[in-house]
Amino acid sequence: MVARLTLVDIAICQQEIKKSRFTAVAGPIRDETAAKDFVAGQSDRSANHNCWAWRLGNRYRFNDDGEPSGTAGKPILAAIDGQGLDGVVVVVTRWFGGILLGSGGLIRAYGGTAALCLREAEKEALVETVSGTVTCGFSDLALVQARLGALSSVQASVQAFTEGGAILSVLAPKSEASVVERLLADLTSGRSMIGWSR
Repeated sequence: MVARLTLVDIAICQQEIKKSRFTAVAGPIRDETAAKDFVAGQSDRSANHNCWAWRLGNRYRFNDDGEPSGTAGKPILAAIDGQGLDGVVVVVTRWFGGILLGSGGLIRAYGGTAALCLREAEKEALVETVSGTVTCGFSDLALVQARLGALSSVQASVQAFTEGGAILSVLAPKSEASVVERLLADLTSGRSMIGWSR
C-alpha cells in the first residue's frame, strides 16, 4: 500500500499569468468543517474568484466560484490527487488582469498554481489512527499510564475515575493496535483490556 501524505502546515504560492494574479493557499485538514472554515478564512472578497478543492479519504469537494465549469475546482483537486495527498484543502484566488485565458489557460493556471504550492509545501506521512477505551484498576493505573506514555506514537489520558479504578482514552496508529493490546494484557495479567472503536 502506498503511504498517503498530508501537509505539515499552511503553504502559500503566487504567480502572475497574463496579467492575472493567482495566489494558492494550501493547508492540512481533519474534517469537512475544518475545510469549510479554511476556505472561508482564506477567500479574499476583493478578488474576482476564490476557487477551491479539498480531499479527505474518498470524500472531496471543489468549486469554480464563477469561472467556467470545470476550469478551476477540478484542476485544483487534480493537483491534490496528483501528488498523493489526503486531508488537504487548497484555495486559489484570482485577481483578473484584463486578458482572457480561455478554458485551457484557466485549467493550467488554477491547476498549475495549486500544484506549485503543494510541491513546495512540507509534507508528512498520514498515519491512520484508532481510538480505544481501557478500564483499569487503581493497582495497575500508574504502571499502565507510564508504559503507554513511553510509547511516542500512543496518546493516553484518564477519561473518568470509577469506584475501582479509571477509564483511559487511547489513540494509537492502526498498525500498532495489536502491540498496545498485548502490552496491556501482559502488564496487568489480563485484568485490563482495550476496546477499540470501529
